[in-house]
Amino acid sequence: MSYTQILYHIVLRTQRNESSISQENVPSLYKYVWGIIKNKKGTLYRINGMEDHIHILCDLHPSFALADFVKSIKVATSLWMKQSPYFPDFCGWEEGYAAFTYSYKEKETLINYIKNQQIHHQEEDTVSELKRLWIENGMEPDMRYFT
Repeated sequence: MSYTQILYHIVLRTQRNESSISQENVPSLYKYVWGIIKNKKGTLYRINGMEDHIHILCDLHPSFALADFVKSIKVATSLWMKQSPYFPDFCGWEEGYAAFTYSYKEKETLINYIKNQQIHHQEEDTVSELKRLWIENGMEPDMRYFT
């Protein structure tokens, strides 16, 4: 039996960074994402976001590759959102995604960070946030992902 203890902080952006995620209807989207993660034997610790992106804090069952896991979330939610009357302006997710790994010691800090997205984004836009996350995680921002 395999055992892992890795937290994944995943960020999905809407196509062209469009503000197409209706905040009044996000509880249904978040429940849908939670169901996908649960069906993949993962645990969702927190999900939240803004009109143009969502943050997911979860763990991942060792039998799933991160790319396949994220692809399943993106494909299923994209189909569901396009068919739903709750997200009429949603055209899809950006091709890529951001994913960062963290220790379980950082779980509460990350939960609070994701929980407070609406407050946080009063002072920092999405592109600045993503650049900061890349730098904090020791990555050189690739400007192709920030246009």
